Amino acid sequence: MASPTPTPALPRLLKALIVSSVGVAASHLVLSDTLYLSFSAQASAALGAGGGYSSDQAFTSALVNTFLLMPLVLWVGMRVVGERKVGVMALVGTVGWVVAVGNGVGVLDERPGAVLPLGSLVLVVGVTALASLVRRTRRV
Repeated sequence: MASPTPTPALPRLLKALIVSSVGVAASHLVLSDTLYLSFSAQASAALGAGGGYSSDQAFTSALVNTFLLMPLVLWVGMRVVGERKVGVMALVGTVGWVVAVGNGVGVLDERPGAVLPLGSLVLVVGVTALASLVRRTRRV
């Protein structure tokens, strides 16, 4: 069985731009929504609410969910558009997302509904899309 011919660089890059944009948007949405739960838990604790879903649990859940969502969206998205060998892209995108969130979580923590700095979001999308051009080949 012959292996399929690889997609040329430009179409693969365009697909990766779209998929990484969707991945960043979805991860940001999950992050901001679950951080909003954290703010709600902090407010209810300050008002004397009983034990339950603590703000620390909500904050940790926000980070874990967004860090798990990014590689999943990148991998599934690229597979849906017909691309193979996307491990490097998923790894680079996830690491880029973790770094962007780590540097910008203070902005999100200050007020609900805030957006991470646009420059870091664009950088994550661009670097992730460029990483899609790296294809690992198997050696026999």
